[in-house]
Amino acid sequence: MLPSDPTPDELRSHRPELSVPADFDAFWQKTLAEARAHGGAVRAELVTGEHLLSTVEVYDVRFPGWNGEPVAAWLLRPRTAEGPLPVVVSYAGYSGGRGLPHDNLVWSAAGYAHLVVDTRGQGHATPDRGEGDGTQWSGGFMTRGIDSPDTYYYRRFMTDCVRAVDAVADLPGLDSGRVVVAGGSQGGGLTLAVAALAPEKVAAAMVDVPFLCHYREATRTSLDGPYQEIVEYLRWHSPHRVEQTFATLDYFDGVHFATRASAPVLFSVGLMDPVCPPATVYAAFQLYAGADRTMTVWPFADHGGGHGRNTAAQLKWLHQRGTAQK
Repeated sequence: MLPSDPTPDELRSHRPELSVPADFDAFWQKTLAEARAHGGAVRAELVTGEHLLSTVEVYDVRFPGWNGEPVAAWLLRPRTAEGPLPVVVSYAGYSGGRGLPHDNLVWSAAGYAHLVVDTRGQGHATPDRGEGDGTQWSGGFMTRGIDSPDTYYYRRFMTDCVRAVDAVADLPGLDSGRVVVAGGSQGGGLTLAVAALAPEKVAAAMVDVPFLCHYREATRTSLDGPYQEIVEYLRWHSPHRVEQTFATLDYFDGVHFATRASAPVLFSVGLMDPVCPPATVYAAFQLYAGADRTMTVWPFADHGGGHGRNTAAQLKWLHQRGTAQK
């Protein structure tokens, strides 16, 4: 932490004022209803032999996301475990995607199934066709379609993430009653969104150094990372688009989703994080609606958080809550 940063005591009591749009819930109900109305089949092709992994089964998955468009994922299942298995549905950090199966072996090694969701436009197997009139700022995904919540990139992507949880019921050998959503950075913000938007389908959530939280504070205090795309955009479009921009972002703010999420949750925060300032993480944590909420604090960590030690903390936390393989 820098000398001017909030103290740990100040962070633990940080509860910002909310700016939730009046139609926030109606907006998301309509968005998800439209996506589900498109239908579409969930497909899972067994491709274990292509990846030379002897302890896991690998499926190449496609499920319908925004507008019914196919979203890619990997499904990894431990070969020796008897189902139905608890499943970790994970979302990637900014500019990442589902990667390759051998990049994602921790959860299957621990006895879970693992659905690794690709990232619309950022990964390599799920394109983003976009919305709107084509006048989008070229700075990156943070400002794509930002003129309106209807056309904003994260409307499409967050819808994909909810639909990934919907898809669990149609995938082989999974326990749809033990779905854990998880992710770090961008994936952490998406995890909060899914926990709020599909509460009846989420048994637990693990939110690491979350991005997409408390935009108004984050754009003012972050020193690095994708929030700077918004800063640059507003630098060129101030003052006439400032309020319009934040009015759009309010529909996608993890702080607003946190007030609507109830599943047991494990957060993590790095107190020296220049990308997702600690105050933005604590804002979501303090406002999280569920009673079972825990924060793992890494005092000298940057945006990497606790790295492998954080995974160990997650495994223990899930075991304590009975979410592990029986």
